[in-house]
Amino acid sequence: MDEDMYTLDVLQFHSENEIEEHLDSEDESYKDYITFYQIETGLTDAIQTGIGQLNGIPIALGVMDFKFMGGSMGSVVGEKITRLIERATAESLPVIMVCASGGARMQEGSFILMQMAKIASALYIHQKDKKLLYISILTSPTTGGVTASFGMLGDIIIAEPKAYIAFAGKRVIEQTLGQKVIEDFQVTEHLFGHGLFDLIVSRNLLKGVLSELFRLYGLPRK
Repeated sequence: MDEDMYTLDVLQFHSENEIEEHLDSEDESYKDYITFYQIETGLTDAIQTGIGQLNGIPIALGVMDFKFMGGSMGSVVGEKITRLIERATAESLPVIMVCASGGARMQEGSFILMQMAKIASALYIHQKDKKLLYISILTSPTTGGVTASFGMLGDIIIAEPKAYIAFAGKRVIEQTLGQKVIEDFQVTEHLFGHGLFDLIVSRNLLKGVLSELFRLYGLPRK
């Protein structure tokens, strides 16, 4: 869905501090970064969305790709997710979001905060008003604004084993609090022990588990 949607450098973000080995100049624009990753990955942005089936059950699926700027959420990512949810709501489909992200994309400023609110609003209608299922799958890493928004809004939240899942990173927490953080503090198994997720599921078992959950929720086959 929406593969013709491209990111625009509305803020004309330009930073001399963003130096990457694959870029020739020490003074590259946000637009240059986007173009590089589009060529490198073959994607238009950090997520792919679409309508499909899982064992005969129609679903709406979004999959983030960490290879595209660390899976960061920009305006295009936010809009594609929102449109996916809205279509799923209109067609009474369950939504599955596979998260892999370093968080919000700083180059787009406050526009990113708008995406978090927009996606949450669409999910509210999908889940609360229409009583439809949303499953969030957290892979490694899932951090920042993705964790702080749709990553943790699932009716069922599934995490992969040994995944790094956090809002702020360990270093930021230690600098802010002025104390050391225990090892594996932000790893799936430790977080699961504190009730953050519903299930820990390995990737090779995921399809079967999702099918069982759909049957539990009485989802129809077509």
